[in-house]
Amino acid sequence: MSTEKRNLYILMLANLLMSASTTMIMPFLSLYIETFGKHSPAYIQKWAGLIFGVTFLIAFIFSPIWGRIGDKYGYKKILVFTSFGMSVSIFLMGFAQSVGYLLILRIFMGIVTGFIGISNAFIARQTSKQEAGKILGTLQLGGVTGMLFGPLFGGAMADAFGFTNTFTITGIAILLSSIIVTLGLKENRDAQTGTNTMIYSRRAVLKRMFNMRVLLTVMIITALIQIANFSVQPLLALYVGKMTHSSNIAFMSGLAFSATGFGNLVMTRKWGKLGDQYGYEKILNILLILAALFVIPQAFTTELWLFILFRFLFGIALGGMVPCITAYIRLAAPGAMQGEMLGYNQSARFLGNVIGPILGGSLSGFIGINNVFLFMSAMFFCRFFHFALRATLRPKAPPQCGLSHSTCREFL
Repeated sequence: MSTEKRNLYILMLANLLMSASTTMIMPFLSLYIETFGKHSPAYIQKWAGLIFGVTFLIAFIFSPIWGRIGDKYGYKKILVFTSFGMSVSIFLMGFAQSVGYLLILRIFMGIVTGFIGISNAFIARQTSKQEAGKILGTLQLGGVTGMLFGPLFGGAMADAFGFTNTFTITGIAILLSSIIVTLGLKENRDAQTGTNTMIYSRRAVLKRMFNMRVLLTVMIITALIQIANFSVQPLLALYVGKMTHSSNIAFMSGLAFSATGFGNLVMTRKWGKLGDQYGYEKILNILLILAALFVIPQAFTTELWLFILFRFLFGIALGGMVPCITAYIRLAAPGAMQGEMLGYNQSARFLGNVIGPILGGSLSGFIGINNVFLFMSAMFFCRFFHFALRATLRPKAPPQCGLSHSTCREFL
C-alpha cells in the first residue's frame, strides 16, 4: 500500500472518531447534567444548550490558528497534539461533577477540535489537483459517518454502560487513534511545501481570501450547509409528530435527521470525482439548485416516508458540496497558506453549527416550521444565482493547469 493511501485510511478512521466524539453527547447531555444535583428543567436546558454549543463556538475561533501553525511547522504535529487533546478532554468529562467543570472541558475540546480541518489540509497537499475532489470526498466519509452515528452510539453506550464509562471508552478509542496517527502517518514536508520558505502573514491570507471573492463565496456555502442541516434539528420531533401517531417520535425524528447523513454518505465520493472531471464550480451550482429543490417538498409533505425520502435526497445534494469546496480551496490557495485557508473554511462550518439551531428555533416561532424549510430553500437559490452570476460575468481567460476558464481567471 502506498504512503498516500495509508495516510488517507488512517485519517478517515481518526476523523470518524473525532466527529463522533463531538456529537455523541447530544442524546444524554440533559440527563448527564441531572446527575450533578437537583435542578429545574429550565436550568438543565439552558446549560445543555450552552455546553453543547460552546465547543463549536471555540472551534470556530481556533481552526484558522491551527491551520496557520500547521502551514508553518507541519500538519502531523498539529494532528498528534489535537488528537491527544481530544482524548484527554473526553476522558475527563466522565468525571465531571458540575456544569462549570463540564463547560471548561467542552471549551478545551473546542480549542483542540482542529483535527478535521488539518486532516483535510494534510490530504489535500499530498493529492494531485486532478484527483482532489475524489480523494477529499473519500476522506469526508469518515467525518460524515462519525457525525451520523455519534449520537446513536453515544445514546446506546450511555444506556448500556453508564455516562462515566461511555466517556472513558470513547477517550480510550481516540487515544488509540492518536497513537495510530503518531506511528502510522507519514508527512513529507518537502513534497508538501517545497522549500517551505514562503510564510504568509495572516493579513496576506485574509487579503487573498477577500480579493478572491469566490473563496469567500464557497466558505459562505460551507456555513449554509450546516445552517440548513442543523436549523431543523431542534424542530424535527415536533414536525415529525404531526405526521405520525407512533409513540416512537424520538426514533422517527432521529431517522429523519439521519436520512440526510445517509444520503451524504452515498454520493460524497462520486460528486467529488465529478468535480475533478467537469469543474468544481459547475458541480457546486448543480448541487445548490438540487438542494434548494429537495428542501421545498419537505415543507408541504404530510407523509413521514415522503419526508424521510426528501431528507435523503437533500443529503445526496449536500454530500458533494464539502469535497468540491475543499478541492476548490486546495486549487485556489498557495501551498504555504492552504492549512489556514482550510481552517477558515472549517470555522465557517462550525459557525453554521452554532447559527443553525438558533436561527431555526427563532424563525419557527415567527413563521412556523413549514416556512423554515422554504426559507432554507430560498437561501440555497440565492447562493446558486449569486455563484452562477459570478461565473457568467467573469471575463474569460485561457485555461491553465487543466482547469476551467472561470477557475483559471481566479488565479490571475
